Amino acid sequence: MEFAGALRQAIQASGLTLERIRHRLGRRGLTVSVATLSYWQRGRSRPRSRTVVVVLEEILQVPPGTLTDLLDDPAPSTAPGRSTAGRGGLTGPPGAGERGRTVRELWPDPERYACLVGQLDRSGDHRLERLSIHDVYRLDGTRGCWTLSVRTVLRAAGDDIDRVVCVHRTGGDQAGGDQAGRAGGGTGGLAAVRYCRPGRIRAEGGLMAFELVFDRVLSTGDTAVVEYEVGPVGESPPDSYDRRFSHPVHDYVAIIQFDGDRLPARCYGFTAESSQAPRQRLGELWVGTSGSANLAVGAVRRGIVGIEWEWH
Repeated sequence: MEFAGALRQAIQASGLTLERIRHRLGRRGLTVSVATLSYWQRGRSRPRSRTVVVVLEEILQVPPGTLTDLLDDPAPSTAPGRSTAGRGGLTGPPGAGERGRTVRELWPDPERYACLVGQLDRSGDHRLERLSIHDVYRLDGTRGCWTLSVRTVLRAAGDDIDRVVCVHRTGGDQAGGDQAGRAGGGTGGLAAVRYCRPGRIRAEGGLMAFELVFDRVLSTGDTAVVEYEVGPVGESPPDSYDRRFSHPVHDYVAIIQFDGDRLPARCYGFTAESSQAPRQRLGELWVGTSGSANLAVGAVRRGIVGIEWEWH
């Protein structure tokens, strides 16, 4: 959840009015107007002082880190959560640690990522809650081509939001940004866009970033569903797929579909704090008769979550 949504929920749960919160902050020597508190919970602006947010957590009686961990952008990597995978379920954290890694540390080539997404409109990204992201990664029978299908559900934590930015790797060792799935080999494009339309698209060095423009302008509380495909992409797909989260996500599901008769010997779920950090395996995933394996993870805060496989 984004900061605005978490603050709004905490205020509602506390039963306190904004005036009472302002008064209690004042008793701690902190001056924050009711209008500013309203802007914060609507996503119109964000606190500049971490001290104020720490005190807000005390006033609203929420666990430490509930709000402060969402304050910074870039912010901490994946947080403790729940995951279930394959047959019946493994349980474990969707990340190797609780404290922060910057967004740039998620990508092997942060300068290329920053240059690419800097050409797009990301003004509304921090005011969108990621309710769910579902990926279906399909590897063809020759293991020489892949496609990726994505379905994302978003909720506005502010007004006047009309788009979201997505980034995907389409080859080489480069990596993506917000809502970025890892994909290797060759070149591919954006296809089969549903419930939205493509905005600006930028691609360079195996990295593709693009805007998805919603079919209406969102106000606070509105939801949007976007679906799209990337690929087909050829030339030596990697033996893993991952998504790199620079925004919190309530629910993430990855499905790996192996077409053809040849199936991998083993599949594993994994997490990592950054692109340079070692992977931590969550457990082995079952490859069913459909030739697919899946990983479901809840409450991802920041970091890398993926599936890797080994061939006979």
